Amino acid sequence: MKRSIFAVFLFLLTLSSLAQELKETPFSSQIQEVTLFLSGAQIFEQASGQISSGESIIVLKGLSPYLDEKSIQVKAQGNFSIQAVNKRLDFLTEKELGEKVKELENQIESIEKAQTLAQNRLQILSNKAGLLSANKDLGGSQSGPTMSELKAALEFYDAELTKITNEELQVKSKIAENDRELERLRNQVKSMRESQNKSTAEIRIRVKAPVAGSGNFQINYLVANAGWYPKYDVRVKTIQDPLKINYKAEVYQNTGVDWKNVKLRFSNANPNQSGQAPFLEKWELNYARFTTVNKFALPPVPGQVSGLVLDSNGEPIPGATVLVKGTTIGTATDLNGRYSITIPPTAQNLVFSFVGFSTQEIAIQGRSTVSVSLKEDVQMLEEVVVSGFSSESKRSLQGRVAGVAVTGSNTRDRESAPLMTNFVENQTTVEIEVAEPYSIKTNGERTLVDLKTYEIPANYRYTAIPKLDKDAFLLAEITDWSQYSLLEGESNLYFEEGFVGRSILNAAALQDTLQISMGRDRSIVMQREKVDQFSKKRTIGSNITESRGYEITLKNNKSQPVTLLVKDQIPVSVNSNITVTPGELSGGKLDPQTGIINWEISLAPGAQQKVSFQYEVKYPKSERIILD
Repeated sequence: MKRSIFAVFLFLLTLSSLAQELKETPFSSQIQEVTLFLSGAQIFEQASGQISSGESIIVLKGLSPYLDEKSIQVKAQGNFSIQAVNKRLDFLTEKELGEKVKELENQIESIEKAQTLAQNRLQILSNKAGLLSANKDLGGSQSGPTMSELKAALEFYDAELTKITNEELQVKSKIAENDRELERLRNQVKSMRESQNKSTAEIRIRVKAPVAGSGNFQINYLVANAGWYPKYDVRVKTIQDPLKINYKAEVYQNTGVDWKNVKLRFSNANPNQSGQAPFLEKWELNYARFTTVNKFALPPVPGQVSGLVLDSNGEPIPGATVLVKGTTIGTATDLNGRYSITIPPTAQNLVFSFVGFSTQEIAIQGRSTVSVSLKEDVQMLEEVVVSGFSSESKRSLQGRVAGVAVTGSNTRDRESAPLMTNFVENQTTVEIEVAEPYSIKTNGERTLVDLKTYEIPANYRYTAIPKLDKDAFLLAEITDWSQYSLLEGESNLYFEEGFVGRSILNAAALQDTLQISMGRDRSIVMQREKVDQFSKKRTIGSNITESRGYEITLKNNKSQPVTLLVKDQIPVSVNSNITVTPGELSGGKLDPQTGIINWEISLAPGAQQKVSFQYEVKYPKSERIILD
């Protein structure tokens, strides 16, 4: 009996303890700093408020639903201890959204009923007008109406038809007005339903305090659906002036939370990339017949690729990221889901991603248009409880470099206000700090942030391969370029105050000298012609000897002297029965391993010069070779 009473007492005590839920205290938090990575962003927030004595839960609401629960770090000041930290999706926001959608749908239903009644009224008025017209004949076939009867009938017909016509106009006007309202409401519902931010996240911090008091919290965490790509404006006024590089960051953020007056930092790190060092496997060499070799060469890569990123319903996805695999070259789609990206010659695949959708990797295969339809990933935003927390403080910033003022693109009249930035070189990453606060809305639009402007001494020279292209290309060569902390990215090229095209700033190159292509310069004219008198074919014994000769004419139509590196080639034999003998090269330097001839030519303004080269090929007359 005593045991049963004790068991009942324990049961009631358990129910009582379960009934006592921990007190929840909402704290308002504000984003102070954002560190943007090439993919993702780290958010630094601050929150403060009063904490009750005993155990309670501090709740930070209205956070991004794309918050990475494993990355939450909390540091606090106050007379209390933190017992646990976890993230939870706030479905009340989704419920509120559903209630708003339901309210709009009720308005749509009410207007649609009114439209049905209006259409029915139009039909009644049409029938009424038809009935009136059908009975407008007065009297029988033998006798007509009197004058008074005719006058009364005309007045009645006029009055009734006028009333019908006026009412029809009013009803049609109301229908048109309702149609416009329906379109507006349906677009609003569609926008609210298609929004990926159907819910927000909240961070729940369980604390225990001996007495009531104030508490301050510093919270940081990673969010997806945000990042940046390096972009450049490369400007050369004349080849006697230094090269100007305007270093920019193309920012995209669709996290569901606006960033208002926050301090921005741009990092070249990628927290989503594996930090595990690779392992070199054993290389087992075997006979060729046991080795698989890809014999099919990749198609040529276009200079620019554009396209559309859609969802499974064929609707555009704004803010989706498009990345050239293995590089930092990327962009984000605009509000219509369109993108355009300049790619390097070695590019093979594009990676398309957007939070809530499965990432897709598409081979370029020589195409200039690549569109993709992303499939939704229903498990992307599942809730996961954080099992721990960290009180690690933010690292100190060392090794700062003085900021450089950034000027706008139009500097003829006056320079824009300078934007101060600091470059911070950490052990494995480089960060760029923007001194002024920035505001970026979560609308998927791309925002360009000026980071720094460099004026760099450069050596300029033109290069030309008339066998492949009739235009000369200007190259700017920069030595000791590693000090500028550049990343591989797209560049807009401006020469002599004009836009000349787009290119890739290949900051991933290993050469000591960085070459930046400044595009075509059509002020240098060239022509490559085959010289008939040096192009002959004759048979000597069992062999055939063929000779070829070419002449290249160059003219400088610029008002300044230029240095031009011209390249051409002679064939290189890979068969002992084929002999290639170079002839006159007009002072060109021949590389016997590659067969490439280089001429270094200086042309004064308006000057013209010719270079020529010949070669002779001997091969068995039973064989055939292709020289043209």
